[in-house]
Amino acid sequence: MAFLPQLRIPATYMRGGTSKGVFFRLQDLPEAAQVPGPARDALLLRVIGSPDPYGKQTDGMGGATSSTSKCVIIAPASVPDHDVDYLYGQVSIDSAFVDWSGNCGNLSTAVGPFAIANGFVPAARIPRDGTVAVRVWQANIGKTIIVHVPVRDGQVQETGDFELDGVTFPAAEIVLEFIDPSDDEGDGGSMFPTGNLVDDLQVPGVGTLKATMITAGIPTVFVDAAAIGYDGTELQPAINEDKAALARLEAIRVAGALRMGLIRAPEEAATRQHTPKVAFVAPARDYVASSGRHVAAADIDLNVRAMSMGKLHHAMMGTASVAIATAAAVPGTLVNRAAGGGLREAVRFGHPSGTLRVGAAVASVDGQWVVTKAVMSRSARVLMDGAVRVPGDTL
Repeated sequence: MAFLPQLRIPATYMRGGTSKGVFFRLQDLPEAAQVPGPARDALLLRVIGSPDPYGKQTDGMGGATSSTSKCVIIAPASVPDHDVDYLYGQVSIDSAFVDWSGNCGNLSTAVGPFAIANGFVPAARIPRDGTVAVRVWQANIGKTIIVHVPVRDGQVQETGDFELDGVTFPAAEIVLEFIDPSDDEGDGGSMFPTGNLVDDLQVPGVGTLKATMITAGIPTVFVDAAAIGYDGTELQPAINEDKAALARLEAIRVAGALRMGLIRAPEEAATRQHTPKVAFVAPARDYVASSGRHVAAADIDLNVRAMSMGKLHHAMMGTASVAIATAAAVPGTLVNRAAGGGLREAVRFGHPSGTLRVGAAVASVDGQWVVTKAVMSRSARVLMDGAVRVPGDTL
C-alpha cells in the first residue's frame, strides 16, 4: 500500500484571550479547502486531532478543551471599510463535526495582530508607536469587530503588564469593540427573540425555569443559579464531573434553542453544539477561583458560570461576555437583577478563573432594546508560526 507524504500548510498558533487556535490565511489552504464544505471540515478536524474517542487530541494541535479546539481562517475583506474577513470554526473533540454557527470573542482578539503581521493592514496606517484600529468582518455572523492593537517600533506589541484572569502570564492590552453585536437570527428579529426580558422556559425532565434569552454577542440562555441548585461560585469539577448536571444543562440549552427559534426540532441541537450558550447567574458572593485567588463579593457585581460545548468553561467566552454586558445593561433581565438592578453601563462579574469587566451601550428604541456596542479588554500572543502538517490522504 502506498502512503502519501504529509501536506505542509502555513499556519500560526495563537492565543487570544483565554482561548487558542490555529490561524490560516485562506490563500494558504489546499484548493479544495478554500471553499466551505466537507474538504475544509476534514482538514480542520485532522489539524486539531479530531474526532478523538480518547478525548485528548494527542495526534493534533487541539488541547482537548472547547477553548483550545479551534481554527480561524483569515481572508482579504469582502466588505467595504474593513481590513479582513474572519471565519471561525469550533472543532468538536469527540465527533467529526466543525460548528460554524457562531463567533469566538476570545480569538477575535488575535485577529487584529494576525492581520497586521500578515500584511492585511496597509503599512501607511501602522504608526511607529501607537495603536492600530483593525476593522474585522466576522463572517460567521456578519458583524463588525474593531480590534485596537498596540504597536511599538512598527510591530505588534505582544508583551506587557495587562493581566487577564484565566491566562497565567501578562501581555499587552488589546481593546475590543463589538459593533451592533445583536444577532437577529431566530424567530424574534431582535436581541430578545421571544420579545420578553424574562420567559418561563419549559425544560423536559427539569421543569419550568425563568430564563432570559438574548442574541447579543452569541445566542445565550441565562437562568438563575439557585433555580438549578447552584450558588454561582462553582468551579469546573463541580459541573464537569457530574453527568446528571451536564445532562440537565444540555436539556436547558436544547429547550432554549427551540424557544429562540434557532432550531426546529430537538435533534437539530447536535448539529449546533457551539450555540446557544447556557449560563447561570447569581448575586455577588465570595469564592476561591481555580487559581487559588480569593474573589471578594465586594469586588464584583455578580457571579456567572457558562457552558461551552457541553462543559463548564474554565473562565468566560468573549462572546458570552458581550451577552452578559448587554443583558446586565437592560433593567429587568435575570442578569441585571443578579447584578442588583438599575441602569448600568458596565459590570464586573466573577467567573471560575477570576473576574472580568465588560461594558455595553444599550437603548430602548420604539419599545425594543437595542445594543450599539460592547467593549472589553483582552490580550493575544503568537505561540508558534511556520507550518502545520496533516496526512496527505486527509482531503
